[in-house]
Amino acid sequence: MGEVSSDPAGAAPLHVLEVIGNAIVGGMETWVERFIERMPRAQFRFTALCPAEGPFAEQLRARGVAVFIVPMADDPSWTSIQTTVALVNAHGIDLLHAHLPRAHVLAGIAGRLTGRPVLATVHGRQLQMLDLEVYRTLGSHLSVVCQPSYFSALGLGVSPERLSCDTNGVDTALFRPQRPASSALRAALGLAPQTPLIGFVGRLSPEKGPEVFVRACLLLQQRHAQAHAVVAGDGPMRAEMQRLSEQLGLAQRLHFLGLREDMAALYNELDVVVSSSHSEAMPLALMEAMASGLPIVATRVGGVPELVEHGETGWLVAPGDFNDIAGRCAVLAADPALRQRMGSNGRRRAIERFDLGDGVSRVGRLMQRLAGAYALPTDRAEQRKERA
Repeated sequence: MGEVSSDPAGAAPLHVLEVIGNAIVGGMETWVERFIERMPRAQFRFTALCPAEGPFAEQLRARGVAVFIVPMADDPSWTSIQTTVALVNAHGIDLLHAHLPRAHVLAGIAGRLTGRPVLATVHGRQLQMLDLEVYRTLGSHLSVVCQPSYFSALGLGVSPERLSCDTNGVDTALFRPQRPASSALRAALGLAPQTPLIGFVGRLSPEKGPEVFVRACLLLQQRHAQAHAVVAGDGPMRAEMQRLSEQLGLAQRLHFLGLREDMAALYNELDVVVSSSHSEAMPLALMEAMASGLPIVATRVGGVPELVEHGETGWLVAPGDFNDIAGRCAVLAADPALRQRMGSNGRRRAIERFDLGDGVSRVGRLMQRLAGAYALPTDRAEQRKERA
């Protein structure tokens, strides 16, 4: 694994402003939090900008990160721009790292007005029009998280010199196979200790296809009488999915757990993890599940085929094919040895190709390169020397 470059003796840490376009806790936000945790304090210092107060802002503050609140929009207000520019100048920010299109716009404008470099990370499969506008007019460097996004960006005219593919990663030390002696989750749900549990982990929103998973659970009930399913996550479709579950007669088979803070423990309660997304980039939940030694059944979208090796670490199915999802889950529910083999293969693949430390180092080196390409004005250079 390549390491982040060491600063010359006495140099101050690079001060990065993380500009985050959401206040919720999801896959992208979780990655940002873990990224900040893993970056070496001798080389990097972090401040965060969020659009509103919420659980994510509180989690960052609990980790010692200063968080400022500035409203964000596709067309940001002059007040938001002024506030961000003032923050960048007052706190000696060296680089802005933005996540999600609205954050890309605000960071791009602030970077242009203050002469700071901007790294815009695109966490989705496709670049949005706002991403392209920021790239074309404000000079940001674009980072994407999977190969389909990279080649799509090249096709849209993004220069290779201002584009990088920096795959997300998973903490393979935190997420590892560690099955409990007894299942607290099964006990809480009133299930027998050996009940197969199929899990959906993610935001309940249209692109994640939760309705596909619910309909797959109806067929799974018919194909494996003992299997149950759980949904770990929240989102705008939760109430709708709970109603659909009840309408299909699944109230006693499909259990909605809401947001969970104990994900490493939860994966070790599950037997299979399903991704039924209509669109994806590189889903963190699948990386976590693989690192935890679980087989995957996932739709063949975005960067998912880079993660899941069909027939070895799980199975890939066509988007929307709840019948195939149900069939694959039924096979895995009935075959512990197959689950073990695929799960072990997935764990090995996660360690070899998607370890968080590798991704953190790549992004850290990119930040150092971008910051180094910008000549520091005399006053900023003096500020950094004083901070050292």
